[in-house]
Amino acid sequence: MSDQRPANMQSVVHQNIEALVEHRRQQEEHQGVQVRIAGAISRFAGSMTFVYLHLAILVAWILANLSAIPAIPAWDPTFVILAMAASVEAIFLSTFVLINQNRMAEHSERRAELDLQISLLNEHETTRLIEMVAALAARLNVSTPADKELPQLAENVDPRKVMTQIQQASEDQ
Repeated sequence: MSDQRPANMQSVVHQNIEALVEHRRQQEEHQGVQVRIAGAISRFAGSMTFVYLHLAILVAWILANLSAIPAIPAWDPTFVILAMAASVEAIFLSTFVLINQNRMAEHSERRAELDLQISLLNEHETTRLIEMVAALAARLNVSTPADKELPQLAENVDPRKVMTQIQQASEDQ
């Protein structure tokens, strides 16, 4: 993002979207070949094309091995080979899906950390704004209903204390 201040909210949103898209593109460029392959296989395995392809293979296999197609001799009349192939495929597909889920969990963790960092920065900036407004109000000798809360509002939140309270509340349940 540039150092220039955006003219309006729409340009801020546009700049943020551009930054996020660029960041995602850079992340994808830095992925290893193995991760890309696992992702492509997971995407294909989660598509209707995959379902239709498997349905066609399964129907053809069954018909051929029931001797319903006279031109093709039965090679698996007990369907043991089909069961074995399906089991091996299931093992590989579940592995690819788990790899993809782990990658997605890492991305989710990074987004959560970014959200937390932005929230903490926002809280810090808000605290500084409260201090400035309180100083202006004091200088102008203006009182507000929030005057009693100003000392507490002007304190930064300690994220460690908040995390400890969340952890304690989770353990109590």
